[in-house]
Amino acid sequence: MNRSTRKIAIIGAGLVGSSCAYSIVNQGICEELVLIDINHERAVGEAMDLSHCMNFTNTRTKIYAGTYEDCKDMDIVIVTAGPTPKPGQSRLDTLRAGAKIMESVVSGVMESGFQGIFLIASNPVDIMTYQVWKLSGLPRNRVIGTGTSLDSSRLRTILSEIFEVDPRSIHGYSLGQHGDSQMVAWSHVTVGGKPILQILEEQKERFADIDLDSIVEQTAKAGLEISKRKGTTYYGTGNSLAYIARSIFNDDYRVMAVSTILDGEYGEYEICTGVPAIITRDGIKEIVELNLTEAEESQFAQSNDILRDYMKIIGY
Repeated sequence: MNRSTRKIAIIGAGLVGSSCAYSIVNQGICEELVLIDINHERAVGEAMDLSHCMNFTNTRTKIYAGTYEDCKDMDIVIVTAGPTPKPGQSRLDTLRAGAKIMESVVSGVMESGFQGIFLIASNPVDIMTYQVWKLSGLPRNRVIGTGTSLDSSRLRTILSEIFEVDPRSIHGYSLGQHGDSQMVAWSHVTVGGKPILQILEEQKERFADIDLDSIVEQTAKAGLEISKRKGTTYYGTGNSLAYIARSIFNDDYRVMAVSTILDGEYGEYEICTGVPAIITRDGIKEIVELNLTEAEESQFAQSNDILRDYMKIIGY
């Protein structure tokens, strides 16, 4: 019987990388998982710790610390390596340092002969994903950033508390930059299939205190609020990476908001930004173009213009 082994490499064995690895192991997403870090002993320690989970999981995953050479036959390379914003810094403030790290990472991975799918979480993720696409030479469907996947999840969680329903019964997306300038396509947000704008109009008294702009701001700044309390965030990002990787391996055709390179979609070119896309075994099958209102189009364009201004810093 022919069986292909699903293989993932995670570059960066810090808090995000190790959280992602933990999610992958517990969900049985792949059969082989290699951890790569500039601090090799850290990667060895994480691999050892994770391997001790096997007795408590339903599947067995081969886990080990490796090098860029191991990326040659990986299906997915997940990149979490990068500088963590210091107090008072935004994700965009780490751009120059992150770009230098990414140059080294992509060079090492591609020299191995890698031809799989890049999955990027390093911040600022939209610009880093664009840089990986440019440096790797891979087709745009095989370079994916986590983008606004976590932001969209945070949005649904906030709304679930307001409307008292399960977050999975809410559908909608944050779009644009994974950061302060992201926007929500409210015209496409539904609760149990019913448009949220219709609910607010029909039940004005019940939801009189709801401020949609405030919810967008709360969504965008959720990571900062977590960082204020515990230093940084990692569980949400780690699990979103595992979720995307699982959707790739399962050929799910699942729609989620990710960072992807636009080539005419939404009237945008030469930019990587958060939009809903169909995820399959080949990466991004298709970008879903929402019919945005005029105001939403303007907000989306403004977010992308901010990204373009920062992209110039590293020569794009």
